Amino acid sequence: MGTRLAGKTAFVTAAAQGIGQAVALAFAREGAQVWATDINGDKLKALDGTPGIRTRVLDVLDDAKVAAMAAEAGTPNILFNCAGFVHNGTILDCTDEQWRFAFDLNVRSQFVVIRSFLPGMLANGGGSIINVASVAGSIKGIVNRFVYGATKAAVIGLTKSVAADYVRQGIRCNALCPGTVDTPSLGDRINANPDPVQARKDFIARQPMGRLATADEMTGAAVYLASDESAFMTGQTVIVDGGITI
Repeated sequence: MGTRLAGKTAFVTAAAQGIGQAVALAFAREGAQVWATDINGDKLKALDGTPGIRTRVLDVLDDAKVAAMAAEAGTPNILFNCAGFVHNGTILDCTDEQWRFAFDLNVRSQFVVIRSFLPGMLANGGGSIINVASVAGSIKGIVNRFVYGATKAAVIGLTKSVAADYVRQGIRCNALCPGTVDTPSLGDRINANPDPVQARKDFIARQPMGRLATADEMTGAAVYLASDESAFMTGQTVIVDGGITI
């Protein structure tokens, strides 16, 4: 058990699997009291009984439920916005429904969560907000990631705006920008392909290091951004991508 986040409370979305789950566990290992939330209650049960973690089912697309969750959780020192979905395809493949859903989940949910918790954080003297973005978007154009890239570019803009508006009030806001991470979500996308074996090879081939990242490899940057070690850092994009953007 570490102490880098001792005395802090963290609120994590999309904590039932993948990056969100790995980060919730890492925060707890470093001494934080963690509210781990997800829309999937069955998968979230994997965290039940973990020291330092309380789980709650939460649909981040439901404003009223987010507000109620903020009232229950109180004021965290750390917000980790991780909910998201990856659509495949170009602009010509993207439907209006996909566009709306992607922006609702990938961008608007972060807006709603921050808006719900920020007043309390300001009253408490500050805190660290970490938004999961991606190297896909404003950092690098990725083939067949049109709407996903558009949403993640928006997340970076949101992050920098919050950082600029509240830098003098103790709020830090940074974006974690992963490359391709081997998560259950990625596995679902791979298995949806006609040839899943080749699809996995294709994902690996675009990684200069010759492999995919693990979710645990995202936690070091997340803990750093959540901790006082990054106290002089705000409005930044922290890239952990295995060299995609070299």
